[in-house]
Amino acid sequence: MRLTMALAAVAVFTVPFVILLVLVRTSFSPLTELDESIALNLHAHALENPGYTTFLSVGTEVFGPWTWRVLVVLTAVWLWRRGAPRLAIWAVATITFGGLLNLALKMIVDRARPALPDPVAWAPGASFPSGHAMGAALGACILVLILLPFLRGTASRIVVWAVAAAIMVFVAYTRVALGVHWTSDVIAGVALGVAVVVGAAAGFEAWRRGEGRRPAEPHVEGVEPEAFRRGHSG
Repeated sequence: MRLTMALAAVAVFTVPFVILLVLVRTSFSPLTELDESIALNLHAHALENPGYTTFLSVGTEVFGPWTWRVLVVLTAVWLWRRGAPRLAIWAVATITFGGLLNLALKMIVDRARPALPDPVAWAPGASFPSGHAMGAALGACILVLILLPFLRGTASRIVVWAVAAAIMVFVAYTRVALGVHWTSDVIAGVALGVAVVVGAAAGFEAWRRGEGRRPAEPHVEGVEPEAFRRGHSG
C-alpha cells in the first residue's frame, strides 16, 4: 500500500509536467498568453524597483543548481564517512539524474526564453523546464529526506518541509520575475524535480524491503532511517 501511494505521488507531480510539456510543444495559445502577461507584469515591477531586482538576482544564484549539487555532494561525503554509503550514492545519483534529465528536455523542447525590452537579467540555453527551479526541488527534497531521521516530532518535520517548499517557490518566482523564464517553465521544473526525488525514494524503499528491512515512510522517517542508528547503515 505504501509503495502504491508513493507511485501515486510520482504521478501527481509527473502529470502536471507532462500536461505543460504538451501545451508548450503545441504552442497552446491560452498558456502562451498567460505566460506573456505574467512576464510583462513582473518585468515592469522589476524595472521600477532596482533594489528588489538585485535581491532577486542574489537569491536566485544563492539557491542556484550548483549550490544544491555542492551541498548534496558534501552531504554524501559525510554520509559515506558515517557509514551510510548506499544513502550517499542514492543522493548523488538522484541529483545527477535529475540534472541530466533537465538538460535533455531543454534540448528536446528547445523553447525560447522571454525576450523582454530592457532586460534586467540574462541566462543561456533553452527555457523549458527551468533548471534553477528543478535544481531547487531536487536539492531541497533530497536534503530533507536525509535530515528527517534526526528530527523528533511532527512539528519539526512540517517545518523542514515547509522551508523546502518555500525555497522552491522563491527560486521559481525569481526566475520569472527576472525575466529569464516563463511561469510554465518553473512550474514544470518544480513538478519534475519533486517527481524524480519521489520516484528515487520509492525505488530505494523497494530495495530496502527486498533486503528484508521493515517498511518505512520516507517522507516522515527519511529514505534510510536505520542508517543513523548506532552510527552505521546495518
